[in-house]
Amino acid sequence: MTDARLRYGRASLALSFLVQGVTFALLVTRIPAIQDRYGISDGLLPAFLAAVPVLAGVASVATEKLVARVRPGVVLRWAQPLVMLALLGVGAGSEVWQVALALGVFGLAVGALDASMNMMGVSLQRAYGRSIMLGFHAAYSLGGIAGASMAWAGAHWDLSLLVSYLPAVAVLLPAALIGSRWYAEGRTGGGPVGAEPVRGASVPFRLLMPLCLVMAFAYIGDSTVSNWSAKYLQDVLGSSEQLATVPYNVYMVTTLLGRAVGDLGVRRFGAVAVVRGGSVLAAVGFAVVAVAPGAWWGMLGFTLLGLGLCVIVPQTFAAAGRMFPGASDVAVARLNVFNYVGFLVGSPLVGALGDAWSYRGAMLVPMVLVLATLVYARSFGAEPARYGGGHERARAADVG
Repeated sequence: MTDARLRYGRASLALSFLVQGVTFALLVTRIPAIQDRYGISDGLLPAFLAAVPVLAGVASVATEKLVARVRPGVVLRWAQPLVMLALLGVGAGSEVWQVALALGVFGLAVGALDASMNMMGVSLQRAYGRSIMLGFHAAYSLGGIAGASMAWAGAHWDLSLLVSYLPAVAVLLPAALIGSRWYAEGRTGGGPVGAEPVRGASVPFRLLMPLCLVMAFAYIGDSTVSNWSAKYLQDVLGSSEQLATVPYNVYMVTTLLGRAVGDLGVRRFGAVAVVRGGSVLAAVGFAVVAVAPGAWWGMLGFTLLGLGLCVIVPQTFAAAGRMFPGASDVAVARLNVFNYVGFLVGSPLVGALGDAWSYRGAMLVPMVLVLATLVYARSFGAEPARYGGGHERARAADVG
């Protein structure tokens, strides 16, 4: 594969990550408006919200089977427009069944999109021969900041959901389709470029399990910030309503900054050291939040959380690709399911502990889980499974 092809492929995939960041932020930051538009009760809303990651997990597993027949780039090329059209469907409906259908399509398409994007990112990183995964996730964070800003503007000017969503989709959907022309993958199924997938390659769950746990722990931490930071600052630390909206934005900005420089850290110090450092920093952030005497100390804690957590998820995908070079697509698809497991567990867990005990005490639980990543840090430096070695050498000769 030529250097130019790799560069174009890297840029087009980064665009897809950015577009997905915008799209997802436009959905989750307007959940109150969606609830009001369709008259969804507080009791029914959690079922709607839980359905999206459940369906996404199902689609991620299905993508594992699908990429045995078609390349991940083909899956991504069609999943991304479907996600954006589903977002429009959420804004355009008027009946509860219509939003339920749109969210169902959104969830299924997001699962396929997340899995295929990260499969391609792992493949391109292998072709480059150095860490680039954090850069893709930095593009996602940048898109999330842009999407949240668009959502704020829509809410500020009291725009309808459809009017808020339509300009972003009108611009980004054609851009994503055009960019998909340059999708590139380092290898198919872990073999050299253009080769057939490795026959009989498997992903033993006992080897993948440490990375699955790390993925779940990271998303429990992430969902804690996204779902509870505003409430925590306002109800526990006594901030104003306006100030309570700041921690998540700060978290997203620090996530972007950390990911923008994270690849340099991996190249210099190695993935194991970066993941260990990120885990400790995130745990310190949760501890600061738990004992914060006031709102500004709480914001400092959430800032540390963003800087710490941001490196873990991209490096977990990358580690799966290194561990199973002969079956990286399968490993990434299975690992991606635990993204949604963490998302499903995190918010209800913190809410239940906060109601039963205290929200300060509840913050210690994700702190402990993030620290547990240290136990599994060695998995981020694992050697490739034996069946991948010959293909690694073939790939090196192909790229070199």
